Amino acid sequence: MLDNAPHILVVDDDVRLLSLLRKYLMDNGYRVTTAGTVATAQSRMTGFFFDLIVLDRMMPGGDGIELARHVRAGAGTGKEIPILMLTAMGDAEDRIAGLEAGVDDYLSKPFEPRELLLRIDAILRRAKPEKRQELSFGHFTFNLERGELLKEGDVIALTSGESLLLKSLAAAPGVPISRDALSASSGSQGRAVDVQITRLRRKIEEDPKSPRYLQTVRGEGYVLWAD
Repeated sequence: MLDNAPHILVVDDDVRLLSLLRKYLMDNGYRVTTAGTVATAQSRMTGFFFDLIVLDRMMPGGDGIELARHVRAGAGTGKEIPILMLTAMGDAEDRIAGLEAGVDDYLSKPFEPRELLLRIDAILRRAKPEKRQELSFGHFTFNLERGELLKEGDVIALTSGESLLLKSLAAAPGVPISRDALSASSGSQGRAVDVQITRLRRKIEEDPKSPRYLQTVRGEGYVLWAD
C-alpha cells in the first residue's frame, strides 16, 4: 500500500463490520483507521488527517449526525472532509437530517461492498482539487509545471532556487509557509530563503520594500497573494 493512498476513518460500533470494512478497504488500496464510538473518532481526528469518513448513524454515546455536525463546525481544512454515512435508517427524513448536518452521501445497510467502494471512489474524485497549472498576480503569470515566470508574455529569468521557492508559494496562494518548509522545498539553507525572497521581490514588486504580492507574515513565514 502506498503512503499517499487516501486515508479513511471508519466509525461503527459493530466490531465485526468494522473489522470486515477495514480489511476490505485495505485490500483495495486504502489506508484505514477505525473507531467504535464518536468519542474515539474525535480523538483519532486530533492526531491524523483523513481524506474521507465512513460513518455509522446510530452508536452508543452519540450518533453519526452529531459527529458530522462536529466536523463541519471545525476549523481549517478538516471541516471539509467528505462524509459517507452508513445507516439502517433509510427514510427521507433521516437522509435529510444527514444532509443538513453536512453528510455528502448515504448508503443504507445492508449494502454491497462493491457499491461502498464505488461510492467512496466517486466522493474522493469529486473532493480532489484540480491541480493548478498557472497562477497570475499583477502583470505576472507563473507556470508551476515549468517553473517559468512571465511578465506580459516575456520570460523573467529566475535562478533554480528562486523558481523552486516561487513554485512552493504558488502551490498554496494566500497560505503562509514557514521559512523551514520553504527551505526544505527549495534546497536553500537557513537565511538563504530570505535572500531569495528579497531577489524575487525585486523582480515582481513595484516597490520591493512595500510588497503587494510576496509578503511576510510575522511569526508564520511568507505568503504569495494571487489575483
